[in-house]
Amino acid sequence: MSAAARRIASSISCPSMSAVLRSSSSFILRGRIAGVSSGIQRLSTAAAALEEPITPPVQVNYTKLLINGQFVDSASGKTFPTLDPRTAEVIAHVAEGDAEDVDRAVAAARKAFDEGPWPKMSAYERSRILYRFADLIEKHNDEIAALETWDNGKPYEQASLGEIPMLARLFRYYAGWADKIHGAIVPADTPHHVQVLHEPIGVVGQIIPWNFPLLMFAWKVGPALACGNSIVLKTAEQTPLSALVVAKLLHEAGLPDGVLNVISGYGPTAGAAIASHMDVDKLAFTGSTSTGKIVQEMAARSNLKPVTLELGGKSPMIIMDDADIDKAVELAHFALFFNQGQCCCAGSRTFVHERIYDEFVEKAKARVLKRVVGDPFKKGVEQGPQIDEEQFNKILHFIKSGVEGGATLVAGGERHGDRGYFIKPTIFADVKDGMEIAKHEIFGPVQSILKFSDLNEVIKRSNASPYGLAAGVFTQNLDTANTLMRALRVGTIWINSFDIFDAAIPFGGYKMSGYGREKGIDSLKNYLQIKAVVTHLKDPAWL
Repeated sequence: MSAAARRIASSISCPSMSAVLRSSSSFILRGRIAGVSSGIQRLSTAAAALEEPITPPVQVNYTKLLINGQFVDSASGKTFPTLDPRTAEVIAHVAEGDAEDVDRAVAAARKAFDEGPWPKMSAYERSRILYRFADLIEKHNDEIAALETWDNGKPYEQASLGEIPMLARLFRYYAGWADKIHGAIVPADTPHHVQVLHEPIGVVGQIIPWNFPLLMFAWKVGPALACGNSIVLKTAEQTPLSALVVAKLLHEAGLPDGVLNVISGYGPTAGAAIASHMDVDKLAFTGSTSTGKIVQEMAARSNLKPVTLELGGKSPMIIMDDADIDKAVELAHFALFFNQGQCCCAGSRTFVHERIYDEFVEKAKARVLKRVVGDPFKKGVEQGPQIDEEQFNKILHFIKSGVEGGATLVAGGERHGDRGYFIKPTIFADVKDGMEIAKHEIFGPVQSILKFSDLNEVIKRSNASPYGLAAGVFTQNLDTANTLMRALRVGTIWINSFDIFDAAIPFGGYKMSGYGREKGIDSLKNYLQIKAVVTHLKDPAWL
């Protein structure tokens, strides 16, 4: 099967983490290998010694499909392995859903929507269930974080202190919206009473990626439930475990059977079945741009279901010459290396003004040499393994292309250790716009540092990408910030900050980074239909 097809469940995303998560690191060389002063000097990142992997403090209790409130085997009886990216060893065998299982899940979701209590109960009661769920998330924070780290490879401290608390926060945010969704009464030119109703759209299909499994679960499931819909959700085949646990907690909080169904499996089977299903009313997908095109075509060829897409990016991080260089280095480091570089919005094109370029590169090298790579369960580790062998090899391919293309390899450039999917954080300098590493989404710990001379130039070069997901700007000049915030063709611009993802902030892209918005009030629009009701008035007292 093609790489694009296999990714129908994957690729992207990002969450805002506060100071607690601001960690990363990397290295230097040149289309050959750059030395320091005389000769070639070998560099290495800080490393947590790769001892025997720490035993995760959690058990895997759920590996089946969740359909109509019950954990069940797949219709075929097939399973697939989910791997520990630290070692490439099997964590568990998980039920492999396919088209028949999707049919069962859609039928359960349809019955729950058409006949069940969820869309018919008061919005206040729906909100209470979502609030109870958020409480349960907090109660089980450490267990959920451990499972997320085990299956995904992200640092446990990142998951437990940042992502799982954010999961609870997102559901509280949507719980608050549930009883505030309303329509309007609008005036008419004729004697008619006109109501505009906002109704749940029906059965929603959702496909989430592997880089932030639970945050993407929240971004999609939260607004869909708040609006009164039922859901068939497919997890990424690389990270199927954590969604099953939190879905169980959601039912414990009082969610009726059939409202949320979770299918694990592969893109060409389970993912394609959801995207092309005639009884799915709406589709939401987060993943690669290439797979997003496939998903959109399937939706159109079936029942023309509306689609929202949150896709890839190649975000510019612009460092002006008035910047505090030390702070800019740290922010650019975080913008790229956070989550092993596996972020859709990673600041993967670091544009630095020519006046401060050399100093910036040297300080970026120094910062990257301090980055701790190792077992993500170990305290103080900043970078764990990449998600799987396919992504690991893809990143190494891009690193090789950077060296062969003439960029200066400042740091890293090879695997870390001798097992699992660890890659040394990598920095390239002297990167040109036409190089593969500057054009394509690497989705890994590879920072490309480009030089620019003036504002108009960097605007033009930043906008030359087919992507338009996000951008970062570091400057002390308000006029410069205002110029860039209006000129850059992206969905989110962070000024003197990066990866800020409060629940109320909408997130989504321009151009080939997709359309529609996640989070905030705008995300509710993805899951509502608008209906106009016009009633004739006889002898109205007023219009």
